Formats: sequence, structure tokens, C-alpha cells
Amino acid sequence: MSERPLLNRRLAGLGTTIFAEMSALATATGSINLGQGFPDTDGPREIARAAADAVLTGRGNQYPPGPGIPELRTAIAEHQQRFHGLGYDPDTEVLVTAGATEAIAAALLALLEPGDEVIAFEPFYDSYAACIAMAGAVRVPLTLRQPTFRPDLDELRAKVTPRTRLLLLNSPHNPTGLVLSPAELAAIAELAVERDLLVVTDEVYEHLVFSGGHHPIAALPGMRERTVSISSAGKTFSFTGWKVGWVTAAPALVAAVRTAKQYLTYVSAGPFQYAVAEALRLPDTYFDGLRTDLARKRDLLADGLAAAGFQVFRPEGTYFITTDITPLGEKDGLEFCRSLPERCGVVAIPNVVFYDDTEAGRSLVRFTFCKQDAVLEEAVARLRRL
Repeated sequence: MSERPLLNRRLAGLGTTIFAEMSALATATGSINLGQGFPDTDGPREIARAAADAVLTGRGNQYPPGPGIPELRTAIAEHQQRFHGLGYDPDTEVLVTAGATEAIAAALLALLEPGDEVIAFEPFYDSYAACIAMAGAVRVPLTLRQPTFRPDLDELRAKVTPRTRLLLLNSPHNPTGLVLSPAELAAIAELAVERDLLVVTDEVYEHLVFSGGHHPIAALPGMRERTVSISSAGKTFSFTGWKVGWVTAAPALVAAVRTAKQYLTYVSAGPFQYAVAEALRLPDTYFDGLRTDLARKRDLLADGLAAAGFQVFRPEGTYFITTDITPLGEKDGLEFCRSLPERCGVVAIPNVVFYDDTEAGRSLVRFTFCKQDAVLEEAVARLRRL
């Protein structure tokens, strides 16, 4: 048999994800899983009922339209107008995907060619690195550093070269909880226009901002025609297993992303698309209640982590908290997370897996707070053993 490795060399080092490893560890040890970001309760019952009704009445059980069912595309366009003042044509400027994960993959595969450079905030969600690699492009990290994790805009400008094709943004940012300010977004937009860069922006936590609100970069001057905005239903409605995401962009960008997407999943989640269309039209009280509830959970866990001896970086958005384990006398986040289940029955994620600059993330550990109060309280009690 050939000695050539079986795995495409672009994917070398991108084997089993840290989420799979830590979730398996949680199961094996009976630990509380504050690692992977999924809620432990389902979303609104009326939305679950809408999905069940769609299945039972035969809506979406066969292949839905490639771009997504018209009802959902219309609801996405209405959502963008309602919350962000952005007008999109549901027929030519909206594309439904298998979660934001596929939207990111399709966008990067469509818009990048081998050798193109992509600037992304580091730490970056692991699928970004994998998708950039699959496209044959080169990732160029802009490191967000503690304690504020705010981007150095001068450094960003310096990283743009003639080979830079695209800026990959994530705000609210996983794992740091950073929410880009209007001034930061304006500076990034100005740079993108000046250097004629495309922007792909992952906004799945758009409704999980605890102060100041979410500001889409696509709304800024010169950005609509160069920005691919991505979001999904999983984080907002607590149905992460449904994998319903979407792209909104100018027609030429949507057409490009759709070309790649149709050869990935083709279509997905037929009945769930009808339910998500209803979810996007829930009243403001739902979105306000979600945000208020998660802000309270954030504070519950953040206070408990601080009491246990962690340095806590309280997030502005998302449902993750980044901590530094140095005050505990620890240095290696990966080693710490692998030992934590045995030490006190809690699972977390080492941030170092989200970094190219491993030293910048070595002592950082991420916890999620999208869990029931009783679970968070028990986790806090266990962490006090440290």
C-alpha cells in the first residue's frame, strides 16, 4: 500500500475535535459538561410543535427547494429588516443552509482560491481553520489578547497584503465573548472598502448580546455588496440539532455560495425549515427574555468561577466564559481540562485548540453557561474543590 498519508494533507492535524474528546470524557466520568455549547433544555414548545406538525402533514419530508423553502427565506428577510434595518430580497439574497457550519464552508469554498489569504480573529472557532484549509487558502490570525480581547486595528491593517482576499469576522465572538463596537466595525469596513476585500461574518450569537446590542457590518457604507452575513436558528432558539442556518448577501455573492452549497448537502432539514420560519416571527418578549435569562446565568457562573480562583473575563455576548487558570497555579489549559473531570466532575474546553499562537491561549479555558440553573450551581460547588 502507498506510503502516502490517507488524509488530505490540507487537513493534517484536524482530526477528532476537542468537543468530541471532552464530551466523551464527560460521559465516561459522569461529569457536568460545560464544554460543548448546547443548551440542556429545548426551545419554545410551540416551535417544536410546528416542526412535528410539518412532519405529520408532509411539509418538507421530501427535498425542499435548493435555496430553502419560500416561507423561511421570507422570514429571514423580515428578521433582518426587523432587527437590523437590512433589506434583502428573499428570492435572490437569502440562502438556507445546514446550520451556520455549512454556510461558512460553502462561503469559503466558493469565494477562495488556493493561495488566497484570509484574516481571522484568533482564537477562532475550529471549523474556520478547517474550511480555509479545504479551500487551499492561507489563514492569517489576528490575535485577540487578554484582558479585553479587543482587536488591534493597526495590526489588522498591517496584515493585509496583495494576497488578502477575505476577512472572516465573528461577533459576538466565540470563545472570548467580544462584541465589536460600532467604531471597530466602522474601521474594519473602511479597510475592506479601501483594499477591496470580501467579508464573511458569523453572527450566530446576534441575539445573545448583554449590553450595547449587535451591529451588523453589512449595514455600513460600501459593505452590503461585499459582505456575506451568516446566522442560524440553533443558538437563538435552543434547537441546535436541527441545523438550520442561512446566508444573506447581495445576489452575486449568494449565487456563488449556493453553487458550492448545492454540492455539499444539496438540501437539509425540510420540516424544520417551516418551524424556524415561525420562530423568527416570535414577539420581542421572546428575544428579550432569552437575553435576560442568559445574562443572569452568565453572572451565576462567572461569580462561581471567580470564587473558585479563576481569573474570569466576563463576556459581552455569546454563552461562553473564558477564564485564565494561572491564579490556580496551573499553566497548561489542555492538561487542566483533561484532568478536571477526575478532580471535580466538570468538563471545560481548553482555548489553546482555537489558536495558532499556542502561547497566547495556553492558560485559557472556556466554560459554557447555557445550562439549567441547578446544573450551573452544582458545577460551581464542584469547582470549589480546586
